[in-house]
Amino acid sequence: MTFISSLNPVGKRDDQGFCEPTREALLQHWPDTQDLWVFGYASLIWRPEFEILEKHPTKVQGWHRALKMWSRLNRGTPECPGLVFALLSGGCCQGLVFRTPARQVKQTIEQLWLREMPNSVYATRWLKCPTPQGPVNALAFTLPRSSPSFTGDLTPAQYQHIFQNAAGRYGTTLDYAQETFNSLQQHGIHDKALEGLLQHAKD
Repeated sequence: MTFISSLNPVGKRDDQGFCEPTREALLQHWPDTQDLWVFGYASLIWRPEFEILEKHPTKVQGWHRALKMWSRLNRGTPECPGLVFALLSGGCCQGLVFRTPARQVKQTIEQLWLREMPNSVYATRWLKCPTPQGPVNALAFTLPRSSPSFTGDLTPAQYQHIFQNAAGRYGTTLDYAQETFNSLQQHGIHDKALEGLLQHAKD
């Protein structure tokens, strides 16, 4: 169940102190009384799967959302790889920031790592996320361009082929991209780059 509550006064925040964002460090050193903030830029927006005390639209600087990460299981296969979103360096990214309660942090970490990091594909980072009551440091999953999962630049024809053919255990790449676009729209976020990519599915 999702619970939405008002923010604590800025002066009472304790989320600016944090440990290294590895699974082991978070589980071992996270304070028992400290809530955790998580930045969502794709499927976490429409399928967070953890308890939420509050959420806010936000924008991070220095990173952008890109459909440039190979998916050979969830949204594709080894024979016909699909795509999922990654957070790449450069630019900015609008998304949502979520606060999960301290009593659920360890469970949330386990769930997030099981979901996002089965093969340690992402690099976890703390990103500063503005909120109505001031900035918070949020856990985020980013992708280095040196990763073998990074697609590099794809042509319109390649996107069209993937949208038409790639499907994995959680469904098609096209459904995933469209669901993300729709969810962003519902939160007042218009991603022109994603809208342009989805046009390839109609061409």
